[in-house]
Amino acid sequence: MQYLLSVIHDQATLADPDEEAAIDVFNERLQTEGYWVFAGGLAAPDTATVIDNRGGEGMVTDGPFLESKEYLAGFWVIEAADLDMALELAAAGSKACNRKVEVRPFLEP
Repeated sequence: MQYLLSVIHDQATLADPDEEAAIDVFNERLQTEGYWVFAGGLAAPDTATVIDNRGGEGMVTDGPFLESKEYLAGFWVIEAADLDMALELAAAGSKACNRKVEVRPFLEP
């Protein structure tokens, strides 16, 4: 099953060199042990653009869709046998990046 591990941060700062090194080690573990699907870091929330075309008007708004003290700073998409393994990996990812990590399963097709 695939899981989204969302990295949640409360400051518009990038990882420091020690955090970057720990993230690289964690990413290598995910790849070596076969959990890796995809991952990426995200730019600061003020770089976001929201498109709302629900009414056919294509409204474009600068900035994040939600004003919050915390924001999505990055993510991992992993393949894990079960939630327990996903939680174990999320704990290791949280330690590596020094940020909170939310775990959510993808819906089955």
